Amino acid sequence: MNSRTELRNILYVLSGAMVLALGIVLFLAPNKIATGGTPGMAILLNYLTHLPIGTLMVLINLPLLLVGGKMLGKSFTLRSVLAIFLTSFFIDILGAVLHLQALSHNTLLATLYGGIAVGVGVGLILRGNASAGGTTIIARLVAARSQYKPGQVILVFDVFIIITAGFVFQDIERALWSMISIYVTSKCIDMILTGTLSEKVVHIATNKADLLSQLIVEQLGQQGTILTGTGLHKEEEKTLIFVTVEARKITLLRDIIHQNDPEAFMVVMDAAEMLGRGHGA
Repeated sequence: MNSRTELRNILYVLSGAMVLALGIVLFLAPNKIATGGTPGMAILLNYLTHLPIGTLMVLINLPLLLVGGKMLGKSFTLRSVLAIFLTSFFIDILGAVLHLQALSHNTLLATLYGGIAVGVGVGLILRGNASAGGTTIIARLVAARSQYKPGQVILVFDVFIIITAGFVFQDIERALWSMISIYVTSKCIDMILTGTLSEKVVHIATNKADLLSQLIVEQLGQQGTILTGTGLHKEEEKTLIFVTVEARKITLLRDIIHQNDPEAFMVVMDAAEMLGRGHGA
């Protein structure tokens, strides 16, 4: 990996750690709202022990990194150590040293903005090819030794944190707010990693592929791919047009298909991520 790429990764980690810390200090922790992963564990332990959240994050994460370091690789582990130390440092500086107060004590606002900040922060750290917490490591270790997938293990951890939050804060509503915070965080992480695409993936099964493809290029300005296959029902040969279209053009595409081949079958799906230059006009 060249120095320019590594510098970019470090900048992602640095900015992500700061945003993550702000979300915890300004919104979640003072309002007794947990988030997922080790930051959520640290918030709960802080409430019980009154130890600084940043210090608790280091104590939770470092043993996990030592155990799972070989599996993650040297570079990823080192960047993850940097991410954890920076996040912990920023949390303790902002909270314990500078004594920043909560920006809002409205539970809804704190849940939403805290979840957004944590999601953006974790997303940036992941973009920097690092990890913000040890639950990812636990998930990989468990998945390697069982039939469970990492995502399932992380989900179990998050459910455990939500349930524990209800007992620790002695308030079931705090557990429910924590659930919303974790959901918002996951959506923001997805947005940072894959972007906010407004593109749709469209599959069109038709017997008039030449006509429809010509109209799609002329009227929508979109390029696509034509595939051939066999129908399951009568084993008829089918032609499939594969095309990506902006969401605002879906209605026009639907009209083109309906007017020129009412028998065509169209499936529309969200595009999570697109790479390359061949999808558009």
